[in-house]
Formats: sequence, structure tokens, C-alpha cells
Amino acid sequence: MKLREIFKVVSLPVAVASLCCLGPVILVALGLSTVSFAASLSDTFYGDYKWAFRGVGLLLLSISITFYLRRTKNICTLDQAKRRRNEVINTIALAVMGGTFGYLFFLYVVVHYLGVWFSIWE
Repeated sequence: MKLREIFKVVSLPVAVASLCCLGPVILVALGLSTVSFAASLSDTFYGDYKWAFRGVGLLLLSISITFYLRRTKNICTLDQAKRRRNEVINTIALAVMGGTFGYLFFLYVVVHYLGVWFSIWE
């Protein structure tokens, strides 16, 4: 699995899992929200609903892996999956690791510094 393919598989799930803090940043960037409302919204989302966002991101990651295996690798049946078991396991492991590292980097570095730049949080 190439780096570009990993990025394709994990990019949407990482973005959706990060919406707890990315959403308020987008609202401020588009001028649809005040900074104080965005800070309150991000506190609520991250404090109370962060596991819901992470769960949806994990669900999307599993759907993304399934589509990747079916469309790109042509693994559509259980017999094919059994025959190519190592490839399936390696693909799932790489996608989960890439998704985890992508989520941590995107949320705690990129989104954090965007929020600091917009003065949503310190």
C-alpha cells in the first residue's frame, strides 16, 4: 500500500473525526460565527461529544477500508479474503495506524494552531 493510497483511505475519516474542533474553526474562518461562540461550541463538542466524533470517524475508516479492498484490490468474497489474508491484514493495519497518526497530527497540530491563529483558544 503506497503512501498516496493510505492518504486517500484515511483523509475523510480523519477530517470527520476532527470536526469537533475543526467545525468551529471553519465557522470563524467563513465569518459565520463569533470567536466566543466558536470557543464555546468547541468546548462543548470536544468535552462532551469527542467520542461520538471519534466513533463516526472509526466507522468511516472501516467503510473506507472496505471500499478500498473491494474496488482497488478486488477482494469481494470471503474466499478471496482468506486467500489474501496477509494482504488484508496489512492493509487494515496500515490504514488504522495512518488514521491514528493522521488524526493526532491533524487535530492536535493543524487544527490547534488554526484555532490559536483565529484566537478561538490559547
